[in-house]
Amino acid sequence: MSDESRPHRTAAVIPAAGRGVRLGPGAPKALRTLGGTPMLIHAVRAMARSRAVSLVVVVAPPDGTATTEVRRLLDEHALPERTEILVVPGGETRQESVRAGLDALPADITAVLIHDAARPLVPVDTVDSVVEAVRDGAPAVVPALPLADTVKEVEPGRPGEPEPVVATPVRARLRAVQTPQGFDLATLRLAHEKLARLSGDGEGATDDAGMVEQLGVTVVVIPGHEEAFKVTRPLDLVLAEAVLARRRATDAY
Repeated sequence: MSDESRPHRTAAVIPAAGRGVRLGPGAPKALRTLGGTPMLIHAVRAMARSRAVSLVVVVAPPDGTATTEVRRLLDEHALPERTEILVVPGGETRQESVRAGLDALPADITAVLIHDAARPLVPVDTVDSVVEAVRDGAPAVVPALPLADTVKEVEPGRPGEPEPVVATPVRARLRAVQTPQGFDLATLRLAHEKLARLSGDGEGATDDAGMVEQLGVTVVVIPGHEEAFKVTRPLDLVLAEAVLARRRATDAY
């Protein structure tokens, strides 16, 4: 079958193996509840609501029982039936977990989204826009927002001590990147393979788009959404609860 006639299927990979220490002690960040439902469930629903996504791979913590526990958690909540949900064990680092998710994809997947479980409220329109940009030919796509604050580059010092400013980047050229990040699957696999060979673990980049950039491949930015913020600190959880309450009151979410 030629590339032109081959069906194009898109999958989403959600690494959910981190503990999220900045939210404080307790359950892993992906399992913290938002409106009474674990954030992971919200994130899976956000991907599955897109009709362009036919498979969601959830990457669980690497310990022996986590995969079974995550599978049971998913089975306890209503999810779109048209979307296949797969759970696989991850690795010790985020990049290892993403690679585990990529390795689990079937042969007919041509595009992949990588989405943070800690971004539970990304709108489906944003997901669809990322998929559309990849299908239109972009090898790597990230949703992003302009920055509201001026950013300073500093010389890092000891915690609590003053740090000297070394540069002030032009704010108009800066964007705060969100997820899902979308990729041509072959391009993302090549990035993971090449960087893992060069550095041993592929941890030189802070996100998957950064890994693709290191191949010399152009990453394009599309408009993100203010509700696709990352829930990292307790205050973020308060904001997420407020957004979810508004959605449920106005959109029958």
